[in-house]
Amino acid sequence: MEKIRLLLVSHNHPDHYGDAEVFLEGMTHGTIQRRGTLVAARSVLSGNEATEPSISRYHQSLVSELIAARPGDHHQAEGIGVQVAKALHTDPDAVGYVLEFPRIGRIGYTSDTEFFDGIADPYRGVRLLILCVMRPRGAPLRGHLSTEDAEVIVSSAKPGMAVLTHFGMRMLNENPSVQARYVQDATGIKTVAGFDGMVASLEQEIKVTSLSNRERGVRLRGRVNRQSTLKGDFGPRN
Repeated sequence: MEKIRLLLVSHNHPDHYGDAEVFLEGMTHGTIQRRGTLVAARSVLSGNEATEPSISRYHQSLVSELIAARPGDHHQAEGIGVQVAKALHTDPDAVGYVLEFPRIGRIGYTSDTEFFDGIADPYRGVRLLILCVMRPRGAPLRGHLSTEDAEVIVSSAKPGMAVLTHFGMRMLNENPSVQARYVQDATGIKTVAGFDGMVASLEQEIKVTSLSNRERGVRLRGRVNRQSTLKGDFGPRN
């Protein structure tokens, strides 16, 4: 964790802010060195009418820079461009993010949100779009995306590749890989279902590997590191 210099939190629900304070302590070398940047929704830092703050004032004070994320904002943090995107969720301050990395390009993350007009606009042309898709086809839920919503967003945003993640039990029972294949077939854009230990490397091609397999491939002599290479079109998009 001591290599981390930028931490982003999308909203004030425990499956999204969990362990943020632990990461902040690691990022600041056990709280002894003020360093790094925390970008977080207003609810996470200050609370709102629905929730109490989830990161203590003490932990907020550890970082070199503290940014309250509001939709439409653009920031430079630790050499990375951070665009804050609108989200509609049960935490009214929830946000998504678009990160722009030098020599790598843009990565989008929707966070938890329901579908709304214009949701795809901030994510147009990103190399990798990560969508929180809790529900499968035919099972919408207020405040969250379904597979049908993901299809519309991916079709409009036209990322180099899309990753579906943040699955609920209904989605797990319907097989996330099948749902991802539906989005891919409908949009023509490479779409995969996220899995535990997944690593996406953004090079000329986006390479998806399993962290455990990658470690075994390095540490065990003679073991082949299983890897799938997923090709995407990373040229300019209108």
